[in-house]
Amino acid sequence: MSTIVAPDLAARVADVRARIRAAAPDPDRVTLVAVTKGFGAGVVRDAVAAGLADVGESYVQELVAKAGELDAAGGPAPRWHAIGRLQRNKVRKAAPLVALWHSVDRAELGAEIARWATGAAVLVQVNTAGEAAKGGCAPAEAPALVEDLVTRGLDVRGLMAMAPAGPPEGARQVFSAARDLRDRLGLAELSMGMTDDYEVALREGATIVRVGRGLFGPRPVAGGARH
Repeated sequence: MSTIVAPDLAARVADVRARIRAAAPDPDRVTLVAVTKGFGAGVVRDAVAAGLADVGESYVQELVAKAGELDAAGGPAPRWHAIGRLQRNKVRKAAPLVALWHSVDRAELGAEIARWATGAAVLVQVNTAGEAAKGGCAPAEAPALVEDLVTRGLDVRGLMAMAPAGPPEGARQVFSAARDLRDRLGLAELSMGMTDDYEVALREGATIVRVGRGLFGPRPVAGGARH
């Protein structure tokens, strides 16, 4: 069963959307990805019913399991976003389900996605924070990686970046560096910003924000990034 009371979720969705409208230069361009990592399929169902069409999962096994439960129960399904660090051996299972892969950070991973999902939409994850734990390719490597992915037939939509832990304003330079790189590469999308810092990310050019706790409250399981 869902752990979210529908009226409460509706209020949270309205609050996040209002914050997006206030912070984004062009709010109509912004995609809100609801991060349901750690929650059950019932919460995904509630999210879709509340108008959250895009849902992100960090772990392939969770994404596949929840998609299977929703399919078995019938009703509308979300557009699934793979937002976590990916292992190549997990790509095949998720390939038929994922609408956008956020964390492509190396050519070998891109090749695996292209193998199982021809023409898939992807984002290149760049490590503008300079923290190894964040994942992502070095900014200087991004142009060659984008070219490689395009050559493989993938639809490179833009970049993804993650900020270091700390005050939201401390992430501004990380976000602006990702925006500048996105612009130099002539790409459209920029996935950055989570519950604590998405408003700063929007002001710095984010077109996709990944929000979990701000919509659903604390996760019932521990671990992973704090979306």
